[in-house]
Amino acid sequence: MEEVRASSAWVASHSSHVTIDSEGIEKVVESVENSIPKVEWNYEGIHYFDNGPLTVQYLFVLDALNFCFWPDKELNYDDLASGLKEALQNDQTAFDADRLQKYTGPELRKLLKWPRPLPLEDERVRLMHEVGFELERSFGGKASNIVESCEKSAAKLVSTIARHFPGFRDHTVYKGHQVFLYKRAQIFAADVWGAFKGKGYGEFSDVGSITIFADYIVPAVLQQFGVLKYSSNLDDIIKGNKEIGSGTEEEVELRACSVYAVEKMRDLIQKRTGRQVLSVELDLWLWAYGVSNPALQHHRTLSIYY
Repeated sequence: MEEVRASSAWVASHSSHVTIDSEGIEKVVESVENSIPKVEWNYEGIHYFDNGPLTVQYLFVLDALNFCFWPDKELNYDDLASGLKEALQNDQTAFDADRLQKYTGPELRKLLKWPRPLPLEDERVRLMHEVGFELERSFGGKASNIVESCEKSAAKLVSTIARHFPGFRDHTVYKGHQVFLYKRAQIFAADVWGAFKGKGYGEFSDVGSITIFADYIVPAVLQQFGVLKYSSNLDDIIKGNKEIGSGTEEEVELRACSVYAVEKMRDLIQKRTGRQVLSVELDLWLWAYGVSNPALQHHRTLSIYY
């Protein structure tokens, strides 16, 4: 995750369309430093949990498919999480590695009880096949074996997933510089940690190494809080609901500057209070705030990474 931090800092220092307002960071930190709103993982009760390896399998499938809901205005993350939960409750073999390799688009829709084609449906199916194939080939068919192989290291878990599963390789080139973000690989580590409350499969000695998960919601919240400032052109694009291409300067800056800004918030909270705050806790708070404010305008990018 040091690659994520370092490359996000590089983008922030060379950014053309997004800037980070240090005064905005200070104001936000002043307002929450002594009482960062505590958001529990699964506060909505939408996730499958049985305290065993099947939960890890569920979370890995969930995070393989956790991207790009916005083209369907009625679809959101909750539909995916609760739909997969119900599917697993009805059939505990639904996410076996061999079955993951055989799903079709209509079968995935049926699994989620969704009445029409999903955004980027072919990509979602392709990634289910990829996950099933590599789980079977390298990890005995079980995502829990990936976690166990990483010896309680979240950083090693993210690295292992990125190495074995191409669909999780969330990186790009920005102004000739390689930028790493790894949103879905990191969120899997955070989900396992959150679901198991830092114990068993969720025990990581380095959970503090996880950054925020650069998506649509967090940049929009940071902009509303005055932490991020957009160029007038970028602001017009977002307000006009125009699509921003994946890998463009604007898109990379929105995501990387969000990572860097929250790292700065985290450092300032620690400096002022002496308390170690996890980026994953800040992300949960920012994300929960964002989804509870549906009028918040976010950027629109077709991407399998978030």
